[in-house]
Amino acid sequence: MANKNTTGVLKQLATALFAMILTSAATAAVSEATLGKDAATQLAALLRSYQTYQADFIQIVVGNGGERIQESRGSMKAKRPGLFYWESKAPMAQHIVSNGDEVSVYDPDLEQVTVHKLNSDVQATPALLLSGEVDNLAQTYDVSTRRVGDNIREFTLTPKNPDSLFVSLRMSFFDGQLQEMRMEDSLAQISILSFDDIVLNGDIPASVFKPDYPAGVDIIRDGS
Repeated sequence: MANKNTTGVLKQLATALFAMILTSAATAAVSEATLGKDAATQLAALLRSYQTYQADFIQIVVGNGGERIQESRGSMKAKRPGLFYWESKAPMAQHIVSNGDEVSVYDPDLEQVTVHKLNSDVQATPALLLSGEVDNLAQTYDVSTRRVGDNIREFTLTPKNPDSLFVSLRMSFFDGQLQEMRMEDSLAQISILSFDDIVLNGDIPASVFKPDYPAGVDIIRDGS
């Protein structure tokens, strides 16, 4: 069982991954028209193509010595522009909801909700990706790409900001569907998200993106 410090790191990783997922849920394969362009342009073309993305996931965190630190399961839903729902189950239970204006992070074990406004202050952190904007990827990341066989396309993003929570993120698409994400942090830990039961461009009710937490939880807002 992970200790409190490890759990805190894992939740930081989940939050950073959530920020990335919001702009990486994509539906269409890279068209032939974009193959001659740079990797950031190709990735942006993919990211702009999705409207909604739903999936179950398995998240595995591996330490720098190759040991498995934690495994968790959950589900996520994303919808443009800026709408997101993430739920991971115990032992790393966490709920993250973005309604386009605010991001609420609920930790059931702490009975606490942290609310962040989607403003310039948040955009100074990796959470800037919550905006869903992808036109300026090259300004924030060094992006490279490669094909693995006929159907798999991988993109690797390296943040240009040395203070980022992660040092690299690899996204793998199979026939245009986001299937896996691998993020390495500054401690050389790797968080792997594998997606299953993917639904692309399906209908998602607006109510999904409205935070709904038990009465009595502590709510902490930016600046509180």
